[in-house]
Amino acid sequence: MSHLLPATEEHLKHLIACPTVSSESNLAMMAMMGDHLEHLGAKVEIFRDATGTKANMFATLGPDIPGGVVVSGHSDVVPVTDQDWSSDPFTLTLRDDHLYGRGTCDMKGFIAAALALAEPVSKMTLRRPLHLCFTHDEEVGCLGARALVPELQRRGHAPRMAIIGEPTGMRLIEGHKGCCEYTTRFSGLEGHGSAPDRGVNAVLYALRYTQRLMEMAEALKARAPHGSRFDPPWTTVNVGRLAGGVAHNVIPGKAEVDWEMRPVQPGDAEFVNEALAHCIENELLPAMRAVHPDAEITTEVIGEVAGLIPMEDNAARDLISRLTGSNSADVVPFGTEAGLFQQMGLSVVVCGPGEIAQAHKPDEFVTRGQLAQCLGLLEGIAHSLVA
Repeated sequence: MSHLLPATEEHLKHLIACPTVSSESNLAMMAMMGDHLEHLGAKVEIFRDATGTKANMFATLGPDIPGGVVVSGHSDVVPVTDQDWSSDPFTLTLRDDHLYGRGTCDMKGFIAAALALAEPVSKMTLRRPLHLCFTHDEEVGCLGARALVPELQRRGHAPRMAIIGEPTGMRLIEGHKGCCEYTTRFSGLEGHGSAPDRGVNAVLYALRYTQRLMEMAEALKARAPHGSRFDPPWTTVNVGRLAGGVAHNVIPGKAEVDWEMRPVQPGDAEFVNEALAHCIENELLPAMRAVHPDAEITTEVIGEVAGLIPMEDNAARDLISRLTGSNSADVVPFGTEAGLFQQMGLSVVVCGPGEIAQAHKPDEFVTRGQLAQCLGLLEGIAHSLVA
């Protein structure tokens, strides 16, 4: 076990006690981490969002020069509402070498390890910098990272590589699908249920739209890239929620559909969105406006996050492979912030403690063994910045 494990568990206890559900502020957690890192001599930059209730952090240990490594994690967690936990989800609980609490796996365990690492690193003479990057609202569209990346580009930060510590069981991940999330809203005309032709039933048009989405989901299977390593190998579409209506005998005037797609390749998102735009403009809206000229269909982009594209030349993958002895790198279907850092020109991999199967569930946990493995990897990264 790493000598940094007790410090990691102490940091994790305080991080879990911060209920940073995406609907709530993360400022207290950011202030706590910022104080710790500033005390160690790090240069800490805080970037608040437009509401002033959320923030990203970018901290640097070592010389203020280009290059170096970013270790990155998101501060937000998913809700615990209606989940049956065996212990308080916001109190770190140890049972049989399993550390339970909301965010232990996804992904405060990694953040705690990075904070523990910062103390010995602050005493090293680094030739290249170590950057610690913590973001807000990854769980609701990677909002923090999407705002932070262009800010870093404007400020001239130019790290060479990034390690995103999402839960992979410490497996090395070099690729994942993108994630595009949308809410499409339908505005029709209410009326009495006894005269359906006199109204515009928003729910029925939402259903027709959803049917088109499912047709696109089938069409995407034929577009799967040859030799795709993803499971499934094609771009997927999912309808997560369809809502509308107020009573049995009222023609619903409002409806909305929450849906997502996870592209495996450039062009698939455009393929879907162009087909849906054609459906709206040439089929759905003309039929709706034939009865009610003010009928409308609008789509809100919740988040469009690029996938992590496997690259033949990937310095981050090569570094992690050398440090862990791993001879292979995998791809996964779930999304992360990694593609955004790749778009900055960094070499990027995803590797962190915990299993994705534990994320978002009641009694979420990370094992002490996985945290120890993570600390070993982070210590190796730090020593690579000294040489």
